[in-house]
Amino acid sequence: MSMMGLDALTSYANTQASQNDTSALESKLNADFSDASDEELLSVCKDFESYFLEQVLKQVEKTVKFDKDDENSYASQMVDYFKDTAIQTISDEITDQEGGSFAQMMYEQMKRNYNL
Repeated sequence: MSMMGLDALTSYANTQASQNDTSALESKLNADFSDASDEELLSVCKDFESYFLEQVLKQVEKTVKFDKDDENSYASQMVDYFKDTAIQTISDEITDQEGGSFAQMMYEQMKRNYNL
């Protein structure tokens, strides 16, 4: 497979994965939480926080300029291919280890405003 074909395939795979993640989160957020337990509600808030951090990190990554010696090198293709997965994993880790205050604020506000 040519490098141009690999670029297109990588781009398509990353777009599809991102759309799937977004769709899964949207379906969670559109659910009726009136009968949800506190743990379920907090879990959805943490998922949203992780997704939010993921989007922030992707935008930060776009502002960083990398010097690539060979634009078509196999290594740069693999970095591009796994970059979204790495960003998602980092976002999940930040939420689990350092985060939570954003999710906690959303959780408390939902409980208060929607009488959940």
